[in-house]
Order: sequence, then structure tokens, then C-alpha cells
Amino acid sequence: MDITANVNLVLHAHLPYVRHLEYPRFLEEDWLFEALHETYIPLLRVLEDLEKNNKRFKLTICFSPTLTTMCLDGPLQERFVDYLTSRIELGEKEVVRCKKECPEALKVATYYLNQAKDNLDFYEACGRNILSRYGELAKKGYIELVATAATNAYLPLYRNYETAIRAQIELGIKSHISVFGSMPKGFWLPECGYYPGVEKILDEYGIKWVQLPSQAVITAKNKLERADHAPTLIADSNVTSFIRDWSLTNLVWSDVYGYPCDSDYREFYRDIGYDLPMSYIKPYIHDDIRVFTGYKYWAITSKSAVEKKFYDFDKAKAKVLLHSDNFLYHIRRRGLALSAETDEIPTYTICFDADLFGHRWFEGIEFIKNILLSDTSKTGINFTTPSECLNYVFETERGYFNECSWGRGGFSDVWLDGSNAWIYRHTHKAIERMQELAFRFPNQSSLKARFLNQAAREVVLAMASDWPYILYDKTSVGYAEKRLRNHVGSFNVVYSNMCKNAVNTEWLIKAERRNAIFPDIDYNIFLPKNIK
Repeated sequence: MDITANVNLVLHAHLPYVRHLEYPRFLEEDWLFEALHETYIPLLRVLEDLEKNNKRFKLTICFSPTLTTMCLDGPLQERFVDYLTSRIELGEKEVVRCKKECPEALKVATYYLNQAKDNLDFYEACGRNILSRYGELAKKGYIELVATAATNAYLPLYRNYETAIRAQIELGIKSHISVFGSMPKGFWLPECGYYPGVEKILDEYGIKWVQLPSQAVITAKNKLERADHAPTLIADSNVTSFIRDWSLTNLVWSDVYGYPCDSDYREFYRDIGYDLPMSYIKPYIHDDIRVFTGYKYWAITSKSAVEKKFYDFDKAKAKVLLHSDNFLYHIRRRGLALSAETDEIPTYTICFDADLFGHRWFEGIEFIKNILLSDTSKTGINFTTPSECLNYVFETERGYFNECSWGRGGFSDVWLDGSNAWIYRHTHKAIERMQELAFRFPNQSSLKARFLNQAAREVVLAMASDWPYILYDKTSVGYAEKRLRNHVGSFNVVYSNMCKNAVNTEWLIKAERRNAIFPDIDYNIFLPKNIK
């Protein structure tokens, strides 16, 4: 069968930098451990199995610098092993309990137990470094790894501070090179956040392509005929955009009608951490705070907790196969319709947060496996990567895009509303003062350089888009506020001391240990380009 559509499947793997070794256990560190256990390790195992079985597949993945830093952090690796060991201990108890009290859940409990054991064995066999294995797949041409901003900062809200934008981009690229050993061709714009002019900076750093939201085409300054199904050059740069296809993405992404909403799939929110007696579950949660344990036995069924049914593996497996076929059907139908009109093969770009698969959507890893295993000769669908697409022959348009994102409404509403607008008067002031410090104390060495580097580190950490999003989403509000105040407060410690031409050595040592990220950061990055 002839090719009817090229498809770029792009996953963004990101978590905020959370590392609190001052506590024996820390609640928010579970964000990393759950993602490793339920998404990043299972996905890697599936991709390596496909490779071993000589299956051709293509996938694009972006690992953020904050995530890679945590994945490679020795103490956090040790804590993750403890986390898996705890899940195994709980699983062994659950298998015994379910045999006696809840036989309907025994099969699922046994699966969770075996998954924790297998993931622990796999993790140790990797030398606790799964990123190196993703890197090997990239070297062999199966996946494309791309860079992103240092702390996933939402760039449009910092567009007036070019030094801060450059700091985010340069640190992100350098981190990628340090971890994976190669220069990235692509750059994931955090939250698909674009503003006119960022492409010029990316162009200077050698970036060849970025992804943009579907909103970019709708609000573009010029009329575009092909941007929704073909690579499009951005303005007067050499950077190519791949527009996220809204309708295909929403088949999965929609929280109203997306595949993960199906009643046969596993319920994410119902967990024994909330259901079972405190006396039983306490060793596996955080003190007296009930949290997810990963042991979930219920299908979505309905919104009513009373009406929920036990999860059935066989029903879910049949449904995920049906949804995989349906997804491929929609791609092929779209491709055939367009090629009949234009006599060209369309390219569709489909972007997701990686932790949707396996973590939020339990069956999601199987879904990815099914679509990657699809036979191009039968479906006419060619899974590829954006960088490979740049080698295809296209009649390329130029798009002059306005500011946009993949957030609600297509603009900046999520990261700038009544719940979080107060953030920016502090982060913007910190950037201005960081520029001032870089100008007043250029090219310092030894202790002063470390002090100023720590100031720069605190600024980029404060810029993370996670904090305003958490405030908007009203989840871990107290933690997000505390982190913001700590980063801005830590920057102010450096600023006030440097105004006296002094260094607080004791504070500096503690601060470097607390935020052990971007070890090669150079505060001079906050000098304007014409002064460097």
C-alpha cells in the first residue's frame, strides 16, 4: 500500500525539580517515582522489546533538564529503589489480602506486584540510568531526542527579557548535550508557548525545528494553505515548525471523549491508599497523609464511586486494541482525503505529555506499542520524526505567527490569571537584578563566581512554568508557593550581599547542596548579547 500519511508522534517528559534530602521522605518526590515506575521504565522496556524483535518504529521524545537531573541524581536513585521495594512489600501483602477478602482484585494485585519486581530488576540492570538506554535507541535511529528550556519556563511571559530567554534555551541545549552526547536538532517549546522572535534566538543556537499548537495556524498573520499538514518555516528564520494536529491529538487528549475516558479502562483516582484502613496502609503512605500507592483495582465505569466495577484486564486489552485501530483509521482517512485533493502526502504531528501514558492512562503504553507496531504496508501510515521530515521534499510555506500556546483558549490564560499573576512581578524583578549583577560583576572567579552562579540558578528555577500551573490547577498550592518564595528569597540573599561586595559562604554551600542542578551554569549568561 502506498504511503497515505507521515506521522510524528512526539512525547514530552518533564517534571519540576524536586529534591529534599533534608527529609527522610518527601511527598512531592513521589511525582518522579510514579512517573519512572509507571511511564518512563515501562515505555523503555516496550521500545527495547520492539528493537530486539527487529520491529521498525519511530518516536520523538523530549526529556527536560530538570527531569534528567533527577533521574541521574544518586540520592534520588536510592530513594526510587526504596520506593519500588516498598511497592513490592505492599504488593505481597495485597496478594495475601485479596485471596481472602477480595478475589476479584487478585489478578490486578498480582500484576502490580510483578511489575514492581520487574521494574526494579530492569532499573538495576540499567545501572540505575535509564537515560543511557534511551540514548542508545536514539543512536540506532529508532527515536529522536530533542531539547527543551532549562526549567520548562513558559517563554511568552518572559519575552521582554531576552537574557532570561537565552539562559533557558542555552542551559537546556547544554544539558541535553551533557546527558545524551549530541546536539539536538529539535527544541520543545514548553507548553507549546510561542511568541514572535523566539525563532531567531533558536536559529542562532542551531535549532532546526520546533512544535507549535494548532492555534498558531488559526491566528497567523498571513494566510497559510498547508501549515496544518506540512512543515512550515517560521517568519524569516531557518527554523521549521510542525503544527500539532488538534483533532488527532484530541482523540486521546480530550478529557470528555478521549480514549482514556472509556469505562473499561482503569480508574486513576481510586486507590487503596484512600480506601483501606490507616493501620494497614500507613507504612506505604506519607505519615498520616493518604496518597496514591499505585494499587488501583477499579474500572472507570461511571462517575459514581458506588457504581464502579472491578477492573477487567481482558476487557481493557480488547478496548485498547480497538482504540489503536480506530486511531490509525482516523489518520489514514484524513490522509486519503487530503491526498485526493492535493496529490501530496500530508505530515501530521501529534504531541502529548509522556506521563499520560502508563501513569494517567494505565493502558496508554500498550496503545503506543500497538500503533508503533502497525504495518505501514497495510495502513499506509509512516511513523517518522520531524528531523527526518526535513529531508523530505516539500513545497514549504513561511508562517508569520502570533503568540500562542496549547493551553486553554490557545494563549497564556493558564499561566497568567488571578491565581498566579503575582508571581511575575517577583520573577521579572529577579531577572532585572540578575542582569544588574552580571553587568556590575562580570567574569568573576572562585567564590564570587559560585555565589553569582547560584543566583542565576535560583532565577531559572523560579521561572519554571510548573509553579503558576499548580496555582492555576489548585493542586499542591502550598508547595508551589513555598518553592517560588524560596527561589526568589535565595536570589535576594545573593543580591543583598553582592550590593555590599560580600559573599555568604556558609549559605552558599547549603544552597548548592539543596539545588544540585546546572553545575556548569555561568551567571554571565545574563549579560546582554552586545556586552558579552
